[in-house]
Amino acid sequence: MTDGAFMHGVEQHSGVLDRLGGSIAAGARTPGTVLTLAALEEEFGVSRTLVREVVRVLESMGMVESRRRVGVTVRPPRDWNPFDPRLIRWRLGGPGRDDQLRDLTELRAAIEPAAARLAAVRADEPTRRRLVDLAARLRELGEAGRGTDPEYLEVDTGYHALLLEASGNTMLAALQDVVAEVLSGRTALGLMPREPAPAALEDHEATAAAIASGDAATAEDRARAVVAEVLDEVVDAVDDAVDGTGGTD
Repeated sequence: MTDGAFMHGVEQHSGVLDRLGGSIAAGARTPGTVLTLAALEEEFGVSRTLVREVVRVLESMGMVESRRRVGVTVRPPRDWNPFDPRLIRWRLGGPGRDDQLRDLTELRAAIEPAAARLAAVRADEPTRRRLVDLAARLRELGEAGRGTDPEYLEVDTGYHALLLEASGNTMLAALQDVVAEVLSGRTALGLMPREPAPAALEDHEATAAAIASGDAATAEDRARAVVAEVLDEVVDAVDDAVDGTGGTD
């Protein structure tokens, strides 16, 4: 197989996975719906082998169940893996985006302050310096009105991923991709201001400085302030959508 053919196969797989998985996540294929490989093959215009591979991925996520002589049955949302970055991405791109964004931000509010406290105790010196550098760069980009730029998202994602890793807790560190999805989702949905709030930029820097100095209590407090502001924005946006008054887009 040539490199071009291989890449085409990968793109086909990803495309079908996103379309099928996204339709299930959006509720277009309701729980209990039975799909057949033949019907999916015809719907997406791809090989039976590729359809089987996509179904296996969705099975691993808990979204479908495949049984011989029955077909592929869509499972209820309670059975899905809510931490899978692909599912998060699909939900953020569908009608349930507001609830998904709120859930993710509430998760951040629970874990990031704890990670900051642990990082102040456990992080090594290079990691502490790197956090300070990333926070400083965030301020530079934010004050320059570049809050919606790809570089701001890259630095912001790197900062929060490093914060979780610096906790020294493998379970917290494993949530890096989840946090990355909520950050990229906020940007993609137009919920990131071009000029981030000065208080938010200050709280990022203060968190990093407290971790660098080993001040666990302050690190926890300032990390909580970072996500508390985001949570308020998200809840307001969700409430506005429910009331029909629009969001912060």
